[in-house]
Amino acid sequence: MSWGWSLWVMGLVTLNMGITFLLFLWAPRAKIPTLPDQTSGHVWAHGVIREGVRRLPTWWVWFSASMFVLAWLYLMLYPGYGHHPGLLGWTSHGELARDVARNDKLLGDLQQRFSRYTPEQLAQDPAALQQGGRLFIDNCAACHGRDGKGNANLGAPNLTAANYLYGSSGTDITTSIHDGRSGVMPPWASLGEDNVHNLAQYVLSLSGSPHDATKAAAGKPLFTTCAACHGPEGKGNPALGAPNLTDQVWLYGGTLADIEHSIGDGRQGHMPSWSPRLSNEDIQVLAAYVYHLSHPGDVRAR
Repeated sequence: MSWGWSLWVMGLVTLNMGITFLLFLWAPRAKIPTLPDQTSGHVWAHGVIREGVRRLPTWWVWFSASMFVLAWLYLMLYPGYGHHPGLLGWTSHGELARDVARNDKLLGDLQQRFSRYTPEQLAQDPAALQQGGRLFIDNCAACHGRDGKGNANLGAPNLTAANYLYGSSGTDITTSIHDGRSGVMPPWASLGEDNVHNLAQYVLSLSGSPHDATKAAAGKPLFTTCAACHGPEGKGNPALGAPNLTDQVWLYGGTLADIEHSIGDGRQGHMPSWSPRLSNEDIQVLAAYVYHLSHPGDVRAR
């Protein structure tokens, strides 16, 4: 702060405190015209309520006076009166630095303990889950939701389901978070509209969902085009991120319209890499929390 601004702040503080103090001294001695009944003459509710005039309570006067003393004492002890640093030497930067150092010490001790375990083991540790849950809310909830149930409109998978596109082991989840994932479902509109409809019916039949059996039978031979990624039985391929079509877990929605859109127009999904933002220790704890979302029964006190 320059000396010009310092003098400006000091002047404003002195002026405001001075005016307030003068009003404080004047108010108890001010003469207010009153009627014989000691009211001001202001009435409400057709005269039922009348404004009385009474002296301020003694306790209020002394309390207000003490506030002035405390206000100036505060400005002496802490910065706020221009360039005056305060007798205690307190600064917001110093307090922040101390809080950060204390927090880093606590986190360092925790992360040192966490580093000895795998994500599967950390998923049984309430302290790791608490830290991982906070990291999840701060970094992942925007797409996957605070409850981890995903968002079909964004292509963000439901993390509470047991079937993960790229594998659900602790190592798989750690890799997904650290390196990110990019999945591409090519468009197959070239098959023709009728074939897309039939193929969608066959895909529905793989998971036992309601479907048109006649159209599904017509679409079954077309599935050979899809088997290269999804497998001949439609059980998917985690190495490619090709989803399992035989379960009830759908990344972009499991309605007929959703599946037809996926087949005809294709899909492109992207999971960003979090290694530039999060440390390896944070990623390990976050992976443990994500693992816990699909294995909630594994948690126990340690």
